[in-house]
Amino acid sequence: MQESSLASAMQSQRRREGRRWRLLLVCAVLLFICVVLDIATGPSLLSPSAVVEALLQAVGMEVEVDTMTRAIVMDLRLPIALMALVVGGALGVGGAEMQTLLNNPMASPYTLGMAAAAGLGAALMLYCGGFGLDPHLAVPLGAFLFCMLAAGLLFALAMLRHIGPEQLILAGIALLFLFQSLLSLVQFVSSPELSQQILFWLFGSLSKATWTNLAITTAVTLLCVVLLLLDAWKLTALRLGEARARSLGVDVNRLRLKTLIVVAVMTATATSFVGIIGFIGLVAPNIARMLAGEDQRFFLPLSFLAGALLLSAASILSKSLVPGALFPVGIVTAVVGVPFFFWLILTRKR
Repeated sequence: MQESSLASAMQSQRRREGRRWRLLLVCAVLLFICVVLDIATGPSLLSPSAVVEALLQAVGMEVEVDTMTRAIVMDLRLPIALMALVVGGALGVGGAEMQTLLNNPMASPYTLGMAAAAGLGAALMLYCGGFGLDPHLAVPLGAFLFCMLAAGLLFALAMLRHIGPEQLILAGIALLFLFQSLLSLVQFVSSPELSQQILFWLFGSLSKATWTNLAITTAVTLLCVVLLLLDAWKLTALRLGEARARSLGVDVNRLRLKTLIVVAVMTATATSFVGIIGFIGLVAPNIARMLAGEDQRFFLPLSFLAGALLLSAASILSKSLVPGALFPVGIVTAVVGVPFFFWLILTRKR
């Protein structure tokens, strides 16, 4: 009887894992479609078939593509489309691990103040003229340093024994309001032209993506995702509760600190190049959790794919709302994210 129950449980687990692998495959196919559509959409409208042919030519296949189409795809739009994929994935994974650590579906790098800190750092660099540095370097550097500053404050609180997940969330919200207030002060004392530059960066935009900053963001994101996947079992155990995770041999404090550092580096790098893009880190993990559950082996990759899908779709929508106009992608993600945030509030008991 016991062997029969065990065999039944094993079969049920295999079916669940098979369904999750199929979900990952479906999301990957949808993501490829979104990337092609993202490249095709813009002032010079291209057909999806022309985009695919240009991509095939780029990987060495003998396909005839005119010079103009190839230049538009490879030099202008492909870096932006891939940046949407990488940044969306990074924010999705960052939000997933924040929610795992704090056991709260409302947690994300955005709601914990990291994005607002990055915005303040970028604004200060613009206000101070980059301290002599090139603006293309100074603004991302300022955003990265201030995002890490916010993360450092959270690290310090996490090290205190009497600070739990609830207190960390409250501290993150306090940091969010603090950095937003300081950011408003910088905008208030800035000239109208400078205030406009700060505002455009705060909206979040993929338009300044280049092959160089794409390579940096991709390398950091992939490294951080691999480090998180190495702790997949420990993070899954943490979802059972801290006491049970400790009974299974997990060093909860060390795991929390390590994960916070990895998420902070990944989030700071992604945000520093594209500006503040909210709600991806909130929405994507909740979608992944509804589809795949809490098993981090599937929850993490699905959070990455969901975040990449959302930001890629938002990029398409930002170029399609008004023909010839380009809306900042951060506005589009907020329009999608706010109703989802309210849905979470209304449907969750906590």
